[in-house]
Amino acid sequence: MSANILQPEKIEIVDFKIIKGQINSPFDFEKEKVAGHTFNVDFELGFNLEDKLVKADFSVHVETKSNEDSIEEAVGNFSFVYVFYVDNIEELTTLEKDETITIHPALGNALASITYSTSRGILMTRFQGTVLSDFILPVINPNDLLEKGSK
Repeated sequence: MSANILQPEKIEIVDFKIIKGQINSPFDFEKEKVAGHTFNVDFELGFNLEDKLVKADFSVHVETKSNEDSIEEAVGNFSFVYVFYVDNIEELTTLEKDETITIHPALGNALASITYSTSRGILMTRFQGTVLSDFILPVINPNDLLEKGSK
């Protein structure tokens, strides 16, 4: 697999769904007491090589961190599914003898980047006007998503 094999114009988002979108906020929650947020994400890829499709599952869990210990925190849980069509997928993947798929690092990086960044924008709009409005997914190295998902 050569280094310049990734061609972004050959990657297309063909489907997208929010399969879970939930914000739980106690009735008496005071946004002013939020000192910060904790979050974690999950990312997994699935492949249909015959149809040149890649499915990306991405979920995020966000929780407020308030100044007072006795406060019930606000929580946001979102799950997204993206389906990508990769026109030259056969050049960017290898089907191993044990039926596992090895992907070119550039393809994994591109899919993780697109998924994470698009989800960030969606979350920003979904969190507007809620107790989670100050939370924005931070910029990360997309390879961290791939490493976390492969464990």
